[in-house]
Amino acid sequence: MDLNPALLSDDAEADEVTLSITVVDFDGVEHQLQALEGWRVMEVIRDWGLPIKAECGGACACGTCHVHVDEAWLDRLIPASAEEEDQLDTASGVAFNSRLSCQILMRPDLDGLRVSLAPGSEP
Repeated sequence: MDLNPALLSDDAEADEVTLSITVVDFDGVEHQLQALEGWRVMEVIRDWGLPIKAECGGACACGTCHVHVDEAWLDRLIPASAEEEDQLDTASGVAFNSRLSCQILMRPDLDGLRVSLAPGSEP
C-alpha cells in the first residue's frame, strides 16, 4: 500500500522512515497502514479513511478513539495516564487491552503494532 499523502507535510523528506500498523475494523477486516513516527495512531486510522469517531481530535477528552491493542504489544506501550484511564472508564466495551488511540504515538519500536477498533469508536 502506498503512503497516504495526507500523512506527509510539504517539507517531509523523501527518505523519512515509515512504520506500519495493522488495524482490524468492525467487520474483522485487517488493514495494513503506513504511519510516520510521532503521529498518533488515531490520526493514522482517521487519515487512511477507516471508520473511527475520534470526536475530540486527540485531546483525550472523549474516549471515541478506543481500540483494543493486541496483547503482544501491550508491554511496549507507555502506560496509560490517569486522564486516559478516566476516559476509558466512560467508554463501552472496555477490556484489559483497551487504550485510546490518540494517546499512542508511533515510534520505531511500535513498527507493526496491531490494534482492533473497539465498541464506541464507530462513527
